[in-house]
Amino acid sequence: WLGGLRFDNLALRSLPVDASEDGGPRAVPGACFCRVRPSPLQNPRLVAMSLPALALLGLEEPPAAEREAAEAEAALYFSGNRLLAGSEPAAHCYCGHQFGSFAGQLGDGAAMYLGEVLSPRGERWEMQLKGAGLTPFSRQADGRKVLRSSIREFLCSEAMFRLGIPTTRAGTCVTSDSKVIRDIFYDGNPKNERCTVVLRIASTFIRFGSFEIFKPPDEYTGRKGPSVNRNDIRIQMLDYVISTFYPEIQEDYSDNSIQRNAAFFKEITKRTARLVAEWQCVGFCHGVLNTDNMSIVGLTIDYGPFGFMDRYDPEHICNGSDNTGRYAYNKQPEICKWNLGKLAEALVPELPLEISEHILEEEYDAEFEKHYLQKMRKKLGLIQLELEEDSKLVSELLETMHLTGGDFTNTFYLLSLFSVDSDPSELEDFLEKLMSQCASMEELKVAFKPQMDPRQLSMMLMLAQSNPQLFALFGTKSNINKELERIEQFSKLQQLTAADLLSRNKRHWKEWLEKYRVRLRKEMENVGDADAWNTDRVKVMHSNNPKYILRNYIAQNAIEAAENGDFSEVRNVLKLLENPFQEAEGFREVREDEEEEGATARAAACAEDTNNRLPYSSKPPLWASELCVT
Repeated sequence: WLGGLRFDNLALRSLPVDASEDGGPRAVPGACFCRVRPSPLQNPRLVAMSLPALALLGLEEPPAAEREAAEAEAALYFSGNRLLAGSEPAAHCYCGHQFGSFAGQLGDGAAMYLGEVLSPRGERWEMQLKGAGLTPFSRQADGRKVLRSSIREFLCSEAMFRLGIPTTRAGTCVTSDSKVIRDIFYDGNPKNERCTVVLRIASTFIRFGSFEIFKPPDEYTGRKGPSVNRNDIRIQMLDYVISTFYPEIQEDYSDNSIQRNAAFFKEITKRTARLVAEWQCVGFCHGVLNTDNMSIVGLTIDYGPFGFMDRYDPEHICNGSDNTGRYAYNKQPEICKWNLGKLAEALVPELPLEISEHILEEEYDAEFEKHYLQKMRKKLGLIQLELEEDSKLVSELLETMHLTGGDFTNTFYLLSLFSVDSDPSELEDFLEKLMSQCASMEELKVAFKPQMDPRQLSMMLMLAQSNPQLFALFGTKSNINKELERIEQFSKLQQLTAADLLSRNKRHWKEWLEKYRVRLRKEMENVGDADAWNTDRVKVMHSNNPKYILRNYIAQNAIEAAENGDFSEVRNVLKLLENPFQEAEGFREVREDEEEEGATARAAACAEDTNNRLPYSSKPPLWASELCVT
């Protein structure tokens, strides 16, 4: 089945490859790649495969009679146990700013370039195995990934593609009987987990950090890139990236490298701005937006502690290790701009900083705001007019969602049911539907439950006043302010009845819906056929507001089943997410359990009881609030 793949490994021919064959952790100066070998796994077997992703490579769906043999072949080759003819495994060298600080050499510590396949349609696709074993960039780690993180990356790569968001793809997920020890929550409770490998597919996996290998010693961390003063390699990389992935720019500016590099930087600036706007519009949080996790062609790359937002919270943090909230949902646009600034620094002297900084200031914010508002108009069915007031309408919608704890995905999806000409009883029916997507009293109490011991908080507040330098070692003012806000909100909830909460939520939504109604009427003013307009409006809304997203609790349910040897749930979820905008029949999900007590235990045992099942489009059950991804 895989024998027909045609390799043409342009990256290894175009960029310097390290001559050393030392496979152990080490600095790799003067090179973009070093040759490696995947480490074999015991008894590899297929968890799932995405045939649409594999079709990019020219692989057709095997006939039913040959399916089992094709799956066995995929497990053998995409675990790294055997190499395809023409494959040249290599690990890519890059650096990165991690949580704002330059970390020096990082590189593919658990991923391996297999080679580039030319598809029958003439497209070039890089294949990469993630979790295939040690490389010179593995540092103190083992080069392995485990079942839970691999399932999340596999499913989310394909989910994002189906949502229409630029992303790397995932072809297969292969697990094994080989085990590694992982301390999931860094709390001293390690456990054995199965080694698992994901086949990733993209035009390239080169990232912003690939250009940071030339960085001289950082003024704050003292760390430097492994290829300082090798501007010749920087020129090679720019030539390769622009001619291969931005050929129209290469063609337009072939006789002026500064103008060419400026046009390239302008394009990646705009692509990145549009990408983040797409994330914000589906409530996607990446979790680790370091410069080494930013694609040089504007793709979503490296799915780790990501999360789709459930209850709308602009300060939502999906990464349990992000203690300062650097990569919170509402910080993503400005962080990606900051990362582009670091890319600009890495391109000097081939692109002078005054040129790139001017491009960044001129292009990024304007492109983000334009794309974000265009997308939000579609989500709200505003298809006739583009009015200045639309930005305020969107902001007020999000504020209403925040005040009422509205489910981000389901609230947008419901708005297509809103009728401009609804009478009071129809409006009341619609409000009831909206109320079902607002946070319940139980959910809010879990969300705002204070997290610090009162004595600890008191000590931190005193320390912040008396010794700010010492306080900075233990916490941040934003963390303390958040805890104070939680205490205040929790206290207010204690005095609020469920009826009060419902009444307050209805009032907020009535106010916003009236503004929405006025805006929709403006849409109708120049429309000849109101019914046709409404049909078009609903159609646009349904194609821009997903019904299904990869919520953490859905992924967790699939992981729990897979860890018990049942891969059917992973395959079900993959199938469901192929059509995220359409109602799916026959897909039922995890049980609903309203009790708060014992939530942690249920998070660990969420796949055990399947008697009472929710639809996959439901708000998460209470136990899901205990899920922590680091």
